[in-house]
Amino acid sequence: MVSYLLLPNSIGAGNSKIQKSRSMFPPEGLPTPGQLLLITDELGSPADFVLHNLLAVHLKDKQNARCVLLSVSESLARWKAIAARSNINLAQKIDEGALVFVDVTTELGRRAPAKSPSSLRPLFDRVQSSIGTSSEDRTLVILDDIATLEWTGHPALVITRFARALVSLCAKNGAALVVRHHVVSAEEPDELFRALRQLCAYHAEVRALASGRSGAVSGEVALHAGASLGGRTGVALIPREQAVQYRLTDSSAVFFQRGTGQAVL
Repeated sequence: MVSYLLLPNSIGAGNSKIQKSRSMFPPEGLPTPGQLLLITDELGSPADFVLHNLLAVHLKDKQNARCVLLSVSESLARWKAIAARSNINLAQKIDEGALVFVDVTTELGRRAPAKSPSSLRPLFDRVQSSIGTSSEDRTLVILDDIATLEWTGHPALVITRFARALVSLCAKNGAALVVRHHVVSAEEPDELFRALRQLCAYHAEVRALASGRSGAVSGEVALHAGASLGGRTGVALIPREQAVQYRLTDSSAVFFQRGTGQAVL
């Protein structure tokens, strides 16, 4: 079985089969309102394509949808360029109030208190003011990426507290929360990674192949239940041993089950 996760300018009138099969990843129902979807990736398999697709689908498929996008390392220009492949004009979405784009580095540099430059409170306040008047089940908050906050000098404890407050805020307002975290080693999780796994309801794990990247397969994705899910799930999980493989193209990610990379629809 082959499925396409599209940066949707490649969807046309003749591609109904592609649209129908798009649900292989992410499974239907993700991200879930009021819960955290943690996305982890590695240097050899960045999860940019998942984040950009989640943003595109949310803004296109949900009526009165709003998104608060906290970007730590990527510029608005890059987000605009990739969204344009999906026939989405982010500048227009910003003007309409459907998208709040926050350059995290600039925001913290401008608003962080002088006595506590590592504080993330100004960032939390910005998110709180941005989603406070939104309609339930219509807001998506994306933080890309939380690891860079630590790499730029914010203590892990401060970031963990910020993440916990963000999860609580989104749960209170019924907003879906997506956080990307770059991992050095999934087998030896760092302090921040361990904390995020406890906070998340779902954990999407984007990994490189153990055998290395090939022309046919770029990597694989598994989906696990997080500690906060409490054993109840309405979303189909994907265990690591059954991970969905993907191949990146110029405008999409093609998903397929293991061993079927050369299959066609």
